[in-house]
Amino acid sequence: MRPSAEELLAALGHAVIATDTKGTVLFWNGAAERLYGWPAAEAVGRDITEVTVPELSRQAAGEIMTALREGRPWSGGFPVRNRSDEVLHALVTDSGVYRDGELIGIVGASLNLGDAVRHLMERSSDAAVLLDERHVVSYASPAVANLFGWPVDEVMGTPITDRIHPEDREAFEELLVADPSSAERVGELRVRTDGTWSWVEVAVTDLYAQPGPQGQVCNIRRSERLARLEERERILEAVHSEVLQDLFAAALELDRALAHTTSSSAARIHAARDDVGRAMETLREVVKPF
Repeated sequence: MRPSAEELLAALGHAVIATDTKGTVLFWNGAAERLYGWPAAEAVGRDITEVTVPELSRQAAGEIMTALREGRPWSGGFPVRNRSDEVLHALVTDSGVYRDGELIGIVGASLNLGDAVRHLMERSSDAAVLLDERHVVSYASPAVANLFGWPVDEVMGTPITDRIHPEDREAFEELLVADPSSAERVGELRVRTDGTWSWVEVAVTDLYAQPGPQGQVCNIRRSERLARLEERERILEAVHSEVLQDLFAAALELDRALAHTTSSSAARIHAARDDVGRAMETLREVVKPF
């Protein structure tokens, strides 16, 4: 006995939804029930925008319909909404059903994009966070705890900007602005780590290539370049302070010696004192702390 087409669609791990050209749901498989939270009995017959498309995706949904009417399938990332009104990032493929060249229906297959990329993110040594359109963390890889001491459950559901240095937030916001000419934007900024600020490198990639609501993946790693600069700064500050102290001590000794010297030695001590003074001024100007 051969399985029916409906049985085959019901068995797929992807959420499969079929609608007519007006968006009325005609078919809704078990995976769609699990992803969107609506039983098939309640979803079938309703408008698709009522059960899967959040307000922020309406414009993009219209662009998808335009492509299908022109005979072109559409595939890509797309924000969807489940029954609890939670917005999820989904990987969606929509194809038109045609009769005599006329669009008569639409079949869409979707899966949770977070689930699809989670395994890749978890294997990366970089910290990876998935941001929604409000820059709130919807997923954080375990590396955020290993690298920065951020408990994953505390990061989830919070704005990533809460962990970025106030002076660097504007630069971060600029990284998040979608740029069609650049698939990835990279910058350096400071994040809070265990009660202090650490320099990191952030690479931002857009989830969605097409126009419309945006979400981003941020890969975050410690900036070795800036860490070396910080260490150099620390060493220079220490050296600067220590040498100045030594020169100041030498100047005091020369002043004491000058107070008890004979006139024949005074000129040499004055000259040495002047040399120490010039060395101190040069050090202050040339080897300043950063």
